Amino acid sequence: MGHRMFVAVLPPEVVREQLERFLEPRPGLTWTPPSQWHLTLTFCPDVDDWRLDELTERLGAVARKHEPFRLRLAGAGAFPSVERAKVLWAGVDQPEHKPLHALAAGARSAANASGCAPDGARFRPHLTLARLGGRDDVTAWLRVLDTFGSTDWEVAEIALVDSFLGEGPRGRARHEVVARLPLGPEDHRWWARPHRAAH
Repeated sequence: MGHRMFVAVLPPEVVREQLERFLEPRPGLTWTPPSQWHLTLTFCPDVDDWRLDELTERLGAVARKHEPFRLRLAGAGAFPSVERAKVLWAGVDQPEHKPLHALAAGARSAANASGCAPDGARFRPHLTLARLGGRDDVTAWLRVLDTFGSTDWEVAEIALVDSFLGEGPRGRARHEVVARLPLGPEDHRWWARPHRAAH
């Protein structure tokens, strides 16, 4: 069994703090840890060790083709439906945000070209806030969550993240950033090289 990985945009600390402050006085659900909040661009359920270098290189090439852009969290939704929700999520202020969708398509192509078999789910930008049993009507929660809006931030990089099921708090997944890949041409930035860091 290989690595369970995803490529994502990670919100900056200021946005995480805003969302955390918004959720803190709202008991009733077990919110996902702020350290794990992310916007998945593509998910690869089984990546072999020997494919990691190629995947990272291809993702780096994709990142260099996309200029940094601004993004903001706003709105909310549920999967698969509001009446029988399994996942409650925060969205972005423009669900059809072109730079974000283009970046997601590029990340998916890089994963395919590296033989990493990304899942077939259609890209829908979202940040998972809570997981439920699939028996809940979350209409009331969505009315509350719809009132949240973060400050906007510049998306300047994407992250390749390894996900270890059952190794996090309360038996949840533990996430570890394998590589951070800056957006934009190398000659426009001084931090061009990806680096490995724990997250």
